[in-house]
Amino acid sequence: SKTTGQFHSMKGSAKETLGNLTGSQSWTQSGKQEHTAGETEYNAAQAKGYAEGTKDRIGGRKDAVVGAVTGDRQQETTGNVRRDKGEAQQNWNRPQ
Repeated sequence: SKTTGQFHSMKGSAKETLGNLTGSQSWTQSGKQEHTAGETEYNAAQAKGYAEGTKDRIGGRKDAVVGAVTGDRQQETTGNVRRDKGEAQQNWNRPQ
């Protein structure tokens, strides 16, 4: 998850800093590895969230259009809500 990735990234950076301050190569190396693993986990979770948001946004748009064309206001409304949810998820997971 993004939260777990951030935690491991920060923990790894702290370990690396302590290793540099104390001259401990094992802590420095361990910290670098944990930081990299945390960044990788964060980026993977971010990409997954963005892809899920894209799927909801497109599916919601389709449902809204079909609902509008067929006169099914409930389907149209549900589609608009799903599209908005997908857009929010995309924005939250947009790469910086």
